Amino acid sequence: MSNDKNNFNGDLDEFVKKLFGNKNGSKEVKKVPKANDPDQQVNNGDLNTKKAPTPLKKDKKPLNVKQWVTSAIVLTVVFAALIVVVANLYIVKENEYKVVRQFGEVVKYEREPGLHMKIPFIQSVTTLPRNLMTHDMTEEEISTKDKKRIIIDNYTVWRVTDPKALISNAGQLLNAENRMEEFIYSALRTEFGQTEYGDIINEKDSKRGNINDRVTQRVNELIESANFGIEVIDVRIRRTDLPEENEQSVYTRMVSERQSIAQKYLSEGDAEKRSKEAKTDQEVQVTLAKANKEASVIRAEGEAQAAQIYNAAYSKDPEFYSLFRTLESYKKTIGNETMIIIPSDSPYAKLLSGQLD
Repeated sequence: MSNDKNNFNGDLDEFVKKLFGNKNGSKEVKKVPKANDPDQQVNNGDLNTKKAPTPLKKDKKPLNVKQWVTSAIVLTVVFAALIVVVANLYIVKENEYKVVRQFGEVVKYEREPGLHMKIPFIQSVTTLPRNLMTHDMTEEEISTKDKKRIIIDNYTVWRVTDPKALISNAGQLLNAENRMEEFIYSALRTEFGQTEYGDIINEKDSKRGNINDRVTQRVNELIESANFGIEVIDVRIRRTDLPEENEQSVYTRMVSERQSIAQKYLSEGDAEKRSKEAKTDQEVQVTLAKANKEASVIRAEGEAQAAQIYNAAYSKDPEFYSLFRTLESYKKTIGNETMIIIPSDSPYAKLLSGQLD
């Protein structure tokens, strides 16, 4: 091929421009098939077409970059807004409070169950329990009224009533529990300081329950004055023990006290016994004295009557009376070994010797 215009180098557009030129845009441009098309043959620069040429495709419009960038920004903003909205939604459950803070300050709290929303970036949400809670307290050593040291082990049932007051005055739940425990042991020391150890451990006397009620009431008064936003439902004592180092001394002191009490009872019994004996002896003496007095009176009366009878009888025969009195005196003065020294001419001797006139 001597003419470069008739040479086909594989670029159809360039070959058509070289062959026909591009002077008049009204000329119809025919598409020339490629050399490897089986339906067409190119020999020595001549084009033999068996099929009608197809028109050239027009060029596509260029992409609008600005529109795409704007759409991407809008979608990004919408997506970010959705993320922010979802991140600032919070759910309130039935057994909890949701406390909303703004720059650290409590602005409100939610207690009704449901879905709520806070202000993004400047507000935060804190959760507090709404249900009843049990707090196991540490063991504490307390003195009773009778100077006995005992170890108290108890627990407390309590709940949060005002989350705003709790956070404002206590800071957090743990601080509220610690202050509540201080109030409880303060009330327990006061109550046990007025109660003896025997009354505390006596189950039949039911004073232990009364102590629990009084302690609960006193603790709630202290909490209300401090405005901690909590309420104590019940304070219960589970166990009371003696300290290990004081058990033996306490037992020894209890034995000595019981012995002292027993000795006191014995002394009181002896005193009561002596009192009753003295009273009885006094009554006996009074009774005997009365009886002796009455007997003496009766004897005196009897002797007077006997003397009158004797006088009346003896006055009838004085000699017989003299003889009778003499014989009576013999009975009293003369025994088996009696020695009598009397004058021989005495009437007494004459009577003994039988010399009677």
